[in-house]
Amino acid sequence: MELTVLGCNSALPTSYRNPSAQILTVSGRTFLIDCGEGTQFQLRKLHINFMRIDYIFISHIHGDHIFGLLGLISTMSLLNRSTPLEIFADAAYEDLFNRQIAFFCENLTFPIIYHPLAVDKPHVILNIKGVQVQTVPLVHRVPTNGFIFREQAKAPNIRKSAICKYGLSIADIVSIKDGKPYFDSVTGEEVDRSELVIEAEEPKSYAYISDTAYLPSIVEQVKGVSLLYHEATFADDNAELAGKTYHSTAKQAATIARDAGVGKLLIGHYSSRYKETDVLEQEAQSVFQDTTAVYDGYSLVF
Repeated sequence: MELTVLGCNSALPTSYRNPSAQILTVSGRTFLIDCGEGTQFQLRKLHINFMRIDYIFISHIHGDHIFGLLGLISTMSLLNRSTPLEIFADAAYEDLFNRQIAFFCENLTFPIIYHPLAVDKPHVILNIKGVQVQTVPLVHRVPTNGFIFREQAKAPNIRKSAICKYGLSIADIVSIKDGKPYFDSVTGEEVDRSELVIEAEEPKSYAYISDTAYLPSIVEQVKGVSLLYHEATFADDNAELAGKTYHSTAKQAATIARDAGVGKLLIGHYSSRYKETDVLEQEAQSVFQDTTAVYDGYSLVF
């Protein structure tokens, strides 16, 4: 998996931080998560081929997460895109979205498939070769979902030396890849699996937790993910304001990461009051050491 942060600020853009948008690449597929104002400029600046985006996930219908969507779609059409684009967003936005497309993007060159999202419980919303995507219902001022992207487990590779040594047939290879034991045809003894296969890497997972009040109930759902992005709009001295606006502090984000036992934590969605994010990063690291405060253009392969 590879993550690139296109924007990491909250509602008010600054000259050095754009609103929310991220690119996630999984098994050769390119996903766009949220699409704040300026997203297509960031894609060009970072030399990301946005015509390869086939799936867009919108966490909620606040401007700083969707104001870039129509512009990006319009540009795709101007460049004569023909392949379908699938959009996952709040069910209540579908009618308005369709009217905006009809008004601003007349004669669109490609079909758009709109998938309305619910927030009643977690749902698997995409299950394609290589990756599964599930929603994480959050608590914000409007219906909001986070998303978990999980790589599908890959089959192990059969060792060429084992094929030669034991004369493995196609049926043997399929059986071994499925995890079944193999017995030496000469001795009758079970062959150690490590002699037969090179096990695939453990599948990776990424959880994107967008705008939300502090929500300990999501710990079980994001438990053990390889990488967690969690909004951290405020420092803990503004915890009361965070609660009133249904946002989280850096300390709260780190508490979720610690309790869920994630591999690494990224924080973002900063209030514009923070010109520097060191205070937020340090606060989070005091609870969960492996924390990074992201910035526009931040990229990580994991």
